Amino acid sequence: MSNLHPQLSQTAAQFIQREHRLLIDGRWVAPSAGKQFDVEDPGTGRLIARVAEGQAADIDLAVAAARRAFEAGDWARCKPADRTRLLLRLADLIEQHGDELAELEVMDNGKPLAFARRGITGTAEMVRYMAGWVTKLTGEAVPLSMPGTWHAYTVREPVGVVGQIIPWNFPLSMAIWKLAPALAAGCTVVLKPAEQTPLNALRLGELIMEAGFPAGVVNIVTGFGGDAGAALAAHPGVDKVAFTGSTATGKRIVQAALGNLKKVTLELGGKSPVFIFPDADLAAAIPGAANAIFFNSGQVCSAGSRLYVHRKVYDQVVADIAAYGDRLQLGHGMEAGNDLGPLISKVQMERVQRYIEAGREGGATVVSSQRPAIEGGYFVPPTVLADTDARLSVVREEIFGPVLCAMPFDDDDLASVAALANDTEYGLFAGIWTQDIGKAHKLAKRIRAGSVSVNAHMVNDPALPFGGFKQSGWGRERGREALELYSELKSVAINLGQD
Repeated sequence: MSNLHPQLSQTAAQFIQREHRLLIDGRWVAPSAGKQFDVEDPGTGRLIARVAEGQAADIDLAVAAARRAFEAGDWARCKPADRTRLLLRLADLIEQHGDELAELEVMDNGKPLAFARRGITGTAEMVRYMAGWVTKLTGEAVPLSMPGTWHAYTVREPVGVVGQIIPWNFPLSMAIWKLAPALAAGCTVVLKPAEQTPLNALRLGELIMEAGFPAGVVNIVTGFGGDAGAALAAHPGVDKVAFTGSTATGKRIVQAALGNLKKVTLELGGKSPVFIFPDADLAAAIPGAANAIFFNSGQVCSAGSRLYVHRKVYDQVVADIAAYGDRLQLGHGMEAGNDLGPLISKVQMERVQRYIEAGREGGATVVSSQRPAIEGGYFVPPTVLADTDARLSVVREEIFGPVLCAMPFDDDDLASVAALANDTEYGLFAGIWTQDIGKAHKLAKRIRAGSVSVNAHMVNDPALPFGGFKQSGWGRERGREALELYSELKSVAINLGQD
């Protein structure tokens, strides 16, 4: 297809140009309604592929396949060590096909190829981490105080059929964050990727089949959230739904789940604060705070979008972060040397541009340089809005773009500083830059957020749980905690009779 980037490898190009069907019960099948939808390269805005548009009828078929696999198929008889081997094989395949998967991520999402390649390593390590837990998900013996002699214990069992709905900002990573713990726990899955970024999920489906997972264990239905996604969230045959995306959509997921009271895990929005104290190592803090908001063009739920800088160093920090953003090179993700790619779509680009204009109209000062627009693609340059205040929409609402709201603080009382952090409906992440370890511990304790990093931004390790307080979500991704959320705890008590 002439719309594909000329630097794309033949392997990735051939995959993109294939016919893209739905993965249901171990077979690639046409959608029930025979519909397809377009997939764009956000770096050019051009059509690159057409993908099967699954709808409610396809979700029905996928859920039925997942139920059969869970209750009666080879997966139901699969020993823990066998699940470990399958997951380790999948991790190896992800690494072996890493270059192709990275290129598909660029064409799907737009991020620079170098960043996409680094993400492949983390994705494979997440699979290996969860594979290691399979044989260690145990219960315990429970001593009872009742009359008589008892043998009591608990066991963990897979929750069942899981519906997983993933976002477009990290398509492959987010798929694995959900698939790996679910499969490790012994669940079966119906995965609905974001309609903007379906390609890597489909290629992952091929690798899952190549790894040897039984038919029906993983089913992939591409389509739109309002149809396939809504049908999956509400489906009576689904025991749990896991969703990553906006808080507004997360609330609709909760309503849809009420029908059969399915378990729900939600990883939602954020408006994360970053604090830079005057004693911070500014040589590290300035690029750290800049990358906290500009990485992936700000399309990160934990992006450090609210920057609070002590007044003693405020002017210097804001000017240096703006200069850092001005030096970042925008362009197509396949082209070497580019630091930032496009936003995901024209809709998202226009949304971010409206927020920047609203900040100006609200009295904020645009510190960063105003670059000319890049023709073709959905590019928004790094933007720093100085002297914002808590009443502005740019400070209160999640923008999901490379837009930083900077504000000074001069109160050394940590309770007051924490109040600034907590003045939001979200509670996903917070960053603290200081060389005073006592101050760091005390402030971290006061901040209402699921993750806090000190002298770093968003530590992404498979072992470290990630999730939010307040309207940033329910439950956790990563770590043992994620695995346990795909299981049910059963208590067993056996009466052995009187002594």
